[in-house]
Parts: sequence; structure tokens; C-alpha cells
Amino acid sequence: MKKILGFVLFAILLVTMTGCATGSKVTLDDKSNKEIQFTTPGPNPEVDKPADNGHVAGFGTGLVHGFISLVTLIISFFNPDIQMYEVHNNGPMYNLGFLLGAIVLFAVLGFTGGRRRRR
Repeated sequence: MKKILGFVLFAILLVTMTGCATGSKVTLDDKSNKEIQFTTPGPNPEVDKPADNGHVAGFGTGLVHGFISLVTLIISFFNPDIQMYEVHNNGPMYNLGFLLGAIVLFAVLGFTGGRRRRR
């Protein structure tokens, strides 16, 4: 019973934190969104440029976005305005925060799920 309660509280926390999810405008009519391009990632032209709200995402924002990345990925399938990665960031520190947040998310999911007690 405690496992189920913990999982429900964790799920509620993740859904609540998706209010911090990044948003950007994506048009699905654009031909480039329908092709798979096998190229290496290039430079981000939006690094250190403030978003519409005037903020540049840093380490802490990256940490939160990484932690809620699984939920925002699922939501982004149904709402194209939701993106899981903020392009208006400060570069390597946001990337590090995003990566650490995703690692923490999957570590928590890995440690809480799949363990069975032997009697």
C-alpha cells in the first residue's frame, strides 16, 4: 500500500511540475518537421538570448526540465506547443542541469519500481 501511495504522490508531483514546461511555437505544416535528417547537432542560435518572458534558462531550470522530461514528452505528443527542452538557455550549464534532472528521474523510477521482497 505504501508503494502505491508513494507512486501516486510522485506522479502527482511530476504532473504538477509540468507547469514549468517550456513552450514554443511549432508548426506541423512545415516540411522540415516531416523529414528525418541524419546530421550531428549544431550550434543553438538562441543561446543566451532571453525568451518572450525575458528569462534565460540556467542550471536550476535545466534540472527541473530534466526531472519533468518524461511527462513533458508524453504531453508533447498531444500538444505541439509543449516542448521538453528550452532553447533559450545559457548553454552548458542548462545542458548539465537537464541531464542531471533526467538521471535523477530515471534513478528514482529505477529504485522505486521493480524491487520485490523475498520472504
